[in-house]
Amino acid sequence: MNAIGPKRIEVSPAMPRWLIPMIYTVVSLIAGGVLPRLEQYLFPGLTHSMSVGSALGFFSAVASGMMALTGIVFAIAFVMVQFSALAYSPRLVFMFASSPALYHSLGIFFATFTYSLVALIWTDRGGSGRVPFLSSWLVEALLIISLLAFARLISSLNDLQIQNVLRTIGARGREVIATLFPRLPDAVTPEQAELNELAALGEPTQTVIYSGEPRAIARFDIQTFVGLAQNANAVLVLDCAVGDTLVEHSIVMRVYGPQKLPEATLMRAVHLATSRTYEQDPKYAIRLLVDIAIRALSPAINDPTTAVQALDQIEDLLRRLGRRQLDAGYVRDAAGAIRVTFPVPTWDDYLCVSFDEIRQYGAGSVQVVRRLRAALVGLADSILMPERREALLQYLDHLNLGVGRSTFDVKDQAAALQEDRQGLGLSRKRRETKATDKGAETAADNGPGVKTAEITLA
Repeated sequence: MNAIGPKRIEVSPAMPRWLIPMIYTVVSLIAGGVLPRLEQYLFPGLTHSMSVGSALGFFSAVASGMMALTGIVFAIAFVMVQFSALAYSPRLVFMFASSPALYHSLGIFFATFTYSLVALIWTDRGGSGRVPFLSSWLVEALLIISLLAFARLISSLNDLQIQNVLRTIGARGREVIATLFPRLPDAVTPEQAELNELAALGEPTQTVIYSGEPRAIARFDIQTFVGLAQNANAVLVLDCAVGDTLVEHSIVMRVYGPQKLPEATLMRAVHLATSRTYEQDPKYAIRLLVDIAIRALSPAINDPTTAVQALDQIEDLLRRLGRRQLDAGYVRDAAGAIRVTFPVPTWDDYLCVSFDEIRQYGAGSVQVVRRLRAALVGLADSILMPERREALLQYLDHLNLGVGRSTFDVKDQAAALQEDRQGLGLSRKRRETKATDKGAETAADNGPGVKTAEITLA
């Protein structure tokens, strides 16, 4: 079969969040033009007990007050964004700035302001001396809802505390782990026969290439891919993974089959975003936690306790990942044929993204090293898969090597080789170690001369 030349696919951006308050405003304008007329037509004698002067003053105060309240909300949003960017990570700005609650609150304020102006217009319209009944009660209800929304925004400032930020990120990571992997029950680690089957596919009949601004892959619609491939008796090989950024002329996927597939439909199954998201990407939650930890370990901040708190969440995520099928990059259809392949991170990849930078930047902190050691030992105790447990032992060996080569004196090295889930505060008895390099002894006994040590776990 002859290869078909690649085609470029343009992807339209998602609807911006600022449209949310605009929708509230448009709805309130429409309601302001319809409800008073319906009220006047259906209930011509119905009027509010407020005097005309009181109603005019009330509606004017609500309208002007909403504008002041909106300014305060913008100030709160600015503080949250600036604080999260400076104190934690620039990648957390999107999490705070794109909060739906913020935009819906602004929408409620805009709707209250707009409808108050409309009620002001309909009060004593044409010198009737009439105060609209339904509109008056609606403005009062919108005012109460606005105050509740404002109180909720004020309480959200508590979310800027470090423990709440870490807990929020960890919760999103746990949600992704719990929902993502069970969705692919037919995804299996390939056997050698399967690899041979994929190797025998020959030349691709279709190559899909991305064209447009750099966009991050948020998630794949696997069911759509499988359905398209099964109907065409084809195999889709994705060249990109969730979390990758597509740039101009990036190859998105290759199609192996007897006919072309609709490329627009294929690309609609690749959901793109302006930045990485949590969808189908537990690495992103780990990435944010690591960003917070290494920023806390920078000389300008020097806060190893925050790094220890981040490791609490990272260890929990790894414990959950360690008990799931991670190498699920091959998806079969109902008949058992492989239909879709896509790159997936291995257990070693998760270990690297979780610990490498924290280990490097925290090498001079006894507190961080002790917490890292406790995390690795705890993971090795809880994970039963031999190859993953072996990878943890090798990483622990690497950590011990770093302690031996560090500038710690003998006592600090002995302290660093203790397991302490608090970092500093509650030492566990150090497990028995044996040297893995001839002539080498434990780091606690020989200091910087030691090369490596392996832990023996019960």
